[in-house]
Amino acid sequence: MSTSLSVVVWSKEGCHYCKEVKEYLKKKQIPFRTVDVTKADDRRDILETKYGVRHVPVVEIGKNGIYEGITEVGLDHIKKAIARHAESEKFLSL
Repeated sequence: MSTSLSVVVWSKEGCHYCKEVKEYLKKKQIPFRTVDVTKADDRRDILETKYGVRHVPVVEIGKNGIYEGITEVGLDHIKKAIARHAESEKFLSL
């Protein structure tokens, strides 16, 4: 049974790059969940443990509990990851 793709955006208040990522996902009608790290060092600790970074945005894309974390800043990295996951979805549905 296939589960739909899940997208999580780790962000904080006042982050221009975070806003850009969320606007892009909304424009593309890609549903996502936001984890706000503003005034939440424990959440930044999670990012550091998982990906070795404390900055945002970090975008997680995956399904069935297996996620790819995009830690590089810039929409190009996110677009490429979404395209990879879309291609794997097409392959799996053959």
